[in-house]
Amino acid sequence: MQKLIEANLYQSELIPISGKLVERYNKCLVKLGFEETKLTSFSIDGKGWSPEIAQEKEHIHYLNHGDANPHGIIITPLQKGKPVYLPYHTFDREMMKFIFNSYETKINDITRDCAICLDFNQHIDAFYEPLDVLKYQSVTINFHLINELYSKQKEQLELIEKFRKDNNFIDEVLQQQLLDSAKTYGDLRHRDLELPAIFFQTDSFYTRALGGIYVLRNFISDIVVFEDIKTYKQAIKDTIHDVLIYHIEQPELMKKLRDHLIIECELKAMLNTTQYQRVKKMMLFQELKETKHPIVDILDDEVLFRKYLNAIDAEAIKRVNGVEIYLERIARSNAFKIPDLVEQKFYDALHKPHSSLHARHQDLIWKLLVNVSAKDVLFLYWYDKEQFYKTYETWPDTMKDWVIKTIRNNI
Repeated sequence: MQKLIEANLYQSELIPISGKLVERYNKCLVKLGFEETKLTSFSIDGKGWSPEIAQEKEHIHYLNHGDANPHGIIITPLQKGKPVYLPYHTFDREMMKFIFNSYETKINDITRDCAICLDFNQHIDAFYEPLDVLKYQSVTINFHLINELYSKQKEQLELIEKFRKDNNFIDEVLQQQLLDSAKTYGDLRHRDLELPAIFFQTDSFYTRALGGIYVLRNFISDIVVFEDIKTYKQAIKDTIHDVLIYHIEQPELMKKLRDHLIIECELKAMLNTTQYQRVKKMMLFQELKETKHPIVDILDDEVLFRKYLNAIDAEAIKRVNGVEIYLERIARSNAFKIPDLVEQKFYDALHKPHSSLHARHQDLIWKLLVNVSAKDVLFLYWYDKEQFYKTYETWPDTMKDWVIKTIRNNI
C-alpha cells in the first residue's frame, strides 16, 4: 500500500487522535458495549471508525453489534465532511451529512469536553431472513453523551435552583455540591446539550449485511441483488415478498437492469470514451503472460500496446478487440449479436447508470456495476475502495504504477 499512501490515494483524510481524545473515544466504546482500545494514538474517519483499532481488534466492523446494529462516534467537529471509509450501508455518508447539518452548532459545543455516541436504529434487532433488509425504511439516529453530561446538566441546574431559594445560599453542603459539579463538568448553565433523535429516510441502498445485498426500490419492480450465493439460495425460497431476486453473477441480472432503464450501454458511443480505453487496457493486461517492458509503458504507449496485442494468440486478440470487431461487422450485417463477439465481462464493464436516474441513485448503480465487472480501475477505486485495495495487492508493481497514474490523472 506504500505507493498508494505516497500518492495520497489510501485513506488520506483520516483524523489523528491522541491524548484526551483517546480517553473520550474509549468511554464511547464502553458506553456502546464494546471493549476499550489499548492504543494510545490512532486515526478515525467521518463516522468515527478507525483502521488501526479494526486491526487491533481483528474485526473490521468493530462498531457493529451484528449486521443490524451499526454505531458511530463523534469526538471532534473535524469529522464534518470527512469520508466514511468503510460504510456499512451506502447511505452512511449521507447520514453523517444529515447529522452535521442538523446539529453542527451543538456538536461543536459538546465536543469541546465530551463525545457523542451514535446509535443507528433500523428497528430490526437481528436479521432472521435475507429479505428482512426490505424492512429498512427509516433509520432513527439516537445520540448519547459520555459521562451522562446531559443528565449532569439537569442536576446542576436543579442545584442552582435550590441554591437560590430562601436562605439556601448559606448551606455549606449545597455550596460544596455546586463546586464539585462545576469542577468536574464545568459551568453547564448555558450549554445546549440536548440532541433529540432524528430520522433518516432510506431509498435504494447497498448493505454489507448477510454477505452484501443491493436493494433497488422505486423502479418498475423492486429488485434485490445478493453477493453471497448461500444467502441468495435462501432468499429465492421466499414466497411472501413481491420482489425480483438475483445473484450478482447471474447474466440475467444485467438484462433485467437494462429492461428496467436502470443501466444502459451504447457500444458505438462508448468507443471514443476514456472509460472504454481503461477497460480495454485491463483486458490486454489480463491476457499478458511474459513481458519485457513495464506494464505502465505497455498500456500507455501506443506502439508497445500494439506490439504486445499482436504477440498474444488469436483468441485473446478477439477478447481484447471484441467491441471493435463487433461494431465493424454489425455495420455490414445485422446477423451478429453482442455475445457472439464481445466477452461478457468486457461488455458489462462498459455499462453506466441510465441517464434518467436521479443523482442519488447513480453512485449506488456505479457500485453495483463495478461489482458485476471490476475491469475499470478508476471506477473501482471511486465506488468500492475496499475491493479496490484487495485487488490492488494482487497486481505486479508496474501494474500498480499504471493504476496510480490512471487514478491521479482523473481525480
